[in-house]
Amino acid sequence: MWWQYDRLDGTGNTTVSLTFNDVDLETCCDYIRVYDGPSTLHPLLEEIRDYRNQSFKSTGNTLTVLFYSDSSVTRRGFHANWIFVATHPQCGGQLYDSGMFYSPNYPNYYHDNAYCVWFLSAQQGQRIFLTFADVQLERCCDCDYITIHDGSSTGYPQLGKVCYNDTTHQAFHSSSRYLTVVFTSDFSGVSHGFKAHFTSSLTANEGSVDCTSDNMVIVLQSSYLNSLGLSGNDLYVDDRLCRPNISSTEVVFRFPLDTCGTAKEMINGFVSYTNNVRASPSQSGEITYQSLYLLQVGCRMEPDTIVQIFYKAKELVNANITGMGRFNASIAFYTSRNFTQQIYDSPYEVNLNQQLFVQVKLTRSDESLDLFLDTCVASPNPNDFKNRSYDLLRNGCPRDSTYLSYTNGVDQYARFSFRAFKFLQTHAYVHLQCKVIICPDNDYNSRCRKGCQYRRKRSLDSSYNTNTVTLGPIKLRGQKPVAGHGVKESEKSME
Repeated sequence: MWWQYDRLDGTGNTTVSLTFNDVDLETCCDYIRVYDGPSTLHPLLEEIRDYRNQSFKSTGNTLTVLFYSDSSVTRRGFHANWIFVATHPQCGGQLYDSGMFYSPNYPNYYHDNAYCVWFLSAQQGQRIFLTFADVQLERCCDCDYITIHDGSSTGYPQLGKVCYNDTTHQAFHSSSRYLTVVFTSDFSGVSHGFKAHFTSSLTANEGSVDCTSDNMVIVLQSSYLNSLGLSGNDLYVDDRLCRPNISSTEVVFRFPLDTCGTAKEMINGFVSYTNNVRASPSQSGEITYQSLYLLQVGCRMEPDTIVQIFYKAKELVNANITGMGRFNASIAFYTSRNFTQQIYDSPYEVNLNQQLFVQVKLTRSDESLDLFLDTCVASPNPNDFKNRSYDLLRNGCPRDSTYLSYTNGVDQYARFSFRAFKFLQTHAYVHLQCKVIICPDNDYNSRCRKGCQYRRKRSLDSSYNTNTVTLGPIKLRGQKPVAGHGVKESEKSME
């Protein structure tokens, strides 16, 4: 009689794969038993008495093989091979409302050839806000990376790509209740991975946050607060001295963007303003259950905005020109290149060929930001600056021979001049639209510092959201439009 035990032990995240290549036993009395674990007390996977090309795989990192033969007939026995197979931890999945998720094995090293997909979702009417608290990936952005898709699958548009170890600008907002996050690693080179945090916004009937160029406005419905056991008197923002206005139906915070503890940073090309609404009914500073309430609020200023002005030209009389954009930038005419005296008359009148001085600036002064004048276009139609237009400036490059830049891309304002002209002889109206980009002053690689770029991979319209302000119309005195007359390229006139 003969007993033989063989225990196959792997290490770490491995399983054991065992294959019998030959089995020749006395089928009545001799056998092989394979157990899924480190001893014969674990589950029996199979008892083998003849050859049938049997293969086994452990659920853990250990298999036990028992060979038994009695005291009578003997045969050749058996031959088997085994290998240890590395296993990958499960990753990805369906996540709801708010929480944390991590790369496989975080904070230990993730594995090669990972492909993990997280499907984030929130209640109807909500949006998802995603941030990365830690990112440590292989220093090859085409090797290991995270992609974020604005929808319920990877087929939706990509909001961004995260790689290396930069968490400074990695914050993303969904446009709907869904967000999809994909982590991919290649066949070589790993690191510690990432940690991500996601939260859901309030629904429209619970609260909202809005921004103008000067103020942040936070509105919370009283019914929503009551459902949490809170009242308006319990609430404050990061500066406890900033308190809300309270009515029977809503609680409203309204304060300038640079006050009440509001934080400002550049995130994915946008200037972002964030704050927090907190609640604490205790006046002694003691922590209570309700003081754990925290609502993150924020808004952003688009880096690309459009401001428009208009002017009216006549043959003999000197000019007055004015205009004001809304939102992030304003535009106005000045009397000279000193830019000390602004012209407020509206509408304005100018002589043909008169030198016009223009300043575009942030509506709210901020020395940490630079303003870059990217494009200025003249058109007879305030709703169409593409089909019938004349370029003064395009992609930071002058297109008109009279265009002269004084300051652009290095301060919170841009200044330029050009000569007044009659545009499209069959029209009596002229509008001027300027497109502005806003950059952090300390970013020397920003678009603001690159100046003229004749070729762009894609237009700004596809990269940024735009705000448009329209002023006008203006009548060109002394000239009447020709009814029914077509407009041709040759009808542009610089005089």
